[in-house]
Amino acid sequence: MGVVDDFVARYAKEYDFYEEVSRRAARLLESDLQASGVRAIVTSRAKSIPRLEEKCRSRERRRPYGCTEDIYDDIVDLAGVRVALYFPAERERVGSAVRRLFEEYDDRREFPAESQLHPSKRFSGYSAHHYRVRLRDADLDDRSRRYAVAKIEIQVASVLMHAWAEVEHDLVYKPLEGNLSAAEYSLLDQLNGLVLAGEIALEQLQRAGEVRVTEAGRSFDNHYDLASYLFSRATSVVDGPIAESGLGHIDLLYTLLDRLNLTTPDALAPYLTAIHANLEERPLAEQVIDALLSEDESRYDLYQSVREEAELYDAGAVRGHGRRRNEQLGYFLSQWVRLEALIRTHASTSGRGVGMPTRRALAGLGITDSDLLGELDYWRTLRNRVVHGEEDVSAEQLRDAGDRLERLIKDLEVRLRPNP
Repeated sequence: MGVVDDFVARYAKEYDFYEEVSRRAARLLESDLQASGVRAIVTSRAKSIPRLEEKCRSRERRRPYGCTEDIYDDIVDLAGVRVALYFPAERERVGSAVRRLFEEYDDRREFPAESQLHPSKRFSGYSAHHYRVRLRDADLDDRSRRYAVAKIEIQVASVLMHAWAEVEHDLVYKPLEGNLSAAEYSLLDQLNGLVLAGEIALEQLQRAGEVRVTEAGRSFDNHYDLASYLFSRATSVVDGPIAESGLGHIDLLYTLLDRLNLTTPDALAPYLTAIHANLEERPLAEQVIDALLSEDESRYDLYQSVREEAELYDAGAVRGHGRRRNEQLGYFLSQWVRLEALIRTHASTSGRGVGMPTRRALAGLGITDSDLLGELDYWRTLRNRVVHGEEDVSAEQLRDAGDRLERLIKDLEVRLRPNP
C-alpha cells in the first residue's frame, strides 16, 4: 500500500472524530452569530472519503508525500464549516466571532488572491474568507479535550457565492464528461458576474433595511432589525471597526425590550446615551441591558426569566445547584439593587443625573478611596458575570458576596451622609 492508501484507511477510522469536531465548531459559531443578529446559514461536514482520496492523489502527482503525517499537514479541511451569509458586508463580523471563539493556527486566506486572477476571465471568481482554526482547549472538558488537536477550516462567503463555487468546483475540478469547452468556461464566467451583481444587490438590500429600522415610531420586528439599528448607532461611539468588538447577545436584549414594550428607536434612545466605546470589555447589548436594569429593580427578575427561557443556563447545572443557589443569587442581586439605588439617589440630589455604581459615578460624589473603589470593581465584575451568564458561581460564594456587598453599602451610606 502507498502513503495515500495508508492515509485514507486511517482517515476512514477517524471519520466520526472529524464529523464531531466540525459539528461542535458549527454549533458554537452558529449560536454566536444568531445571538448577535448576523443572518447566515451555518453547515458542517467531515471531508468525504472519496473526495479526500481524489484530492490526495491529485496533489501527490505534483508533489509526492513522504508519509501520512505529510498529508495531515497538507490537508487543512478534514473538518469543515461553511458560513453562507445573507449580507456579504457582514463577513468581518463573522471574522470577529471566529477570532473570539477559536484558536487561529494560521493566517486568514482571502479569495480571490491576486495570483489566481485569470486573464481570460472578465470577473474575479470565487470571493470568500477562509479561516484555519482549532477548538480552544480551555473550552473543552476532559472527555472532549482530544478534539482540540483537529484542524478546522471555516469558509465564509455569501449564499450566492457558495452556490456558484459548488457548481464551478464540480464542473471544472471534477468533470465527468471530459474537460469543459471554451464556451462552457465563458458561461461559468457570466454566472460569476451575475453572482457578483447579486452580492451588490444584497448589500443595497441591507442598507435599505438599515434605513427602515431607524424610522421613528416603527417597531423592530425581530432581533436582526435591532442588531442592524444598534450597529449603525454604535459607529458614532466606537473608534475603529465595530466588528472587532461585537454587539453581544442582541437576541436577549430584544426579548427584554419586547417584554417592556420598548421596541422602537424612540423608546430605546434614552438607554443609548451612556454607551461607552470599549465594547470588548462590555458588549453593546450588555451595556443597554444594564441601563434597563438599573432603572427598575423589578426588571432583574424579568431578565432572569428571559435568560432561562433562552436556555442560556445549562439545565443540568441549574438543577444541580437547586433552590439554595437561586436564593443566594437573589440575595446577592438584592444587595446590588440597594447599591444602585443608593448611588442613583445621591447622584440625583447632587444634580449629576441618574448614577450607576461605577468609579466615575462615585468620583462625582466625592468617593476616591482606592481600596473601596477596587472592591466595588470586583463586585461589579461578579454582578456582570452572574447577570449575563458568563460565570457559574456557587451558593456559598453568592452568600459571601451578598454579605460583603451589604457591608460596602453601609460604608458608602456613612461616607455619603451630608455633613451636619
